[in-house]
Amino acid sequence: MVDVMLLLVEREAFDGLCSMPLGELLDGMQRRALRDRRPESDQRFHRAFDVDLEGDVLEWSDGAEGTDPSRSLREQRISPASACGLALALTRWCSVGEWRCWDARLYLYIEPLLGRGVSAEEFLRPEMWAEFSDALAKTDRLSYSESVVLDWMSRRQDLGETMEPSEDPRILPTMEAHRTASDSLHIFLERARREGLSLLIGREYLDPGLWKLDSESLDSALGVGA
Repeated sequence: MVDVMLLLVEREAFDGLCSMPLGELLDGMQRRALRDRRPESDQRFHRAFDVDLEGDVLEWSDGAEGTDPSRSLREQRISPASACGLALALTRWCSVGEWRCWDARLYLYIEPLLGRGVSAEEFLRPEMWAEFSDALAKTDRLSYSESVVLDWMSRRQDLGETMEPSEDPRILPTMEAHRTASDSLHIFLERARREGLSLLIGREYLDPGLWKLDSESLDSALGVGA
C-alpha cells in the first residue's frame, strides 16, 4: 500500500535555500555547514536525518546537467523535473516533522469528521486538507480519536466482522494503531494552524513537481511550471 505523506514546512527557510546560489547550497550540504539553518524538529514526529538529505542533494547534483553555480535554484535553466527533484529534498530539509498514512486507512480519519465520502485523489488536494483542518479545530484531540475508533468499529460490524479479541487477535493492536494515528494527526494539524507552517502534501513515488506546497504544486511554488 502507498502512503500519503504530510510535512510541516517552514516556508521562509525553504524560500531562503531556493534563493541561495546553487554552488553555495551544494558546498554547504557537502560540508554539513547548513545544519544550523534547518528548523528544529518536532520530536513527536519522524523527520529525515540530516545526513540522508545531504546525500540526496549531493546525489542530485551528480546527475544534474547544465547547472550554473552562481544562480539560485529558481534561476537555473534546467528541466522543471530536475529542479523539482532538488526542491522536494529542500522542503524535507525545511520540515519540522512528517505524518504518513496508508491510503486505505486515511478514509477512516477523514470521512467521519467531514461527514461525507472522499476519494483517493482528494488526499492530494490542499482544499480538502484545509476543510478537514477547519473541522478538526472544532473538536478536541480525545473526542476526535474516539470518534475514529467508533467509526472503525461500526464499519467492521456492518461488514459482519467480529469485534471480539478472542476471535481475532488483531483487534486490539489495530484499534490502538487507529487511536495513535488519529491522535497524532490532530496534533500535527493543530501545530500547522497555530504556527502558520506550510503543509507539503504528497504520496510515495509521486512526481516531485506534483507535490503540493500550501495551495500550489511544487513546480509552481518554485516558479518552474509550464
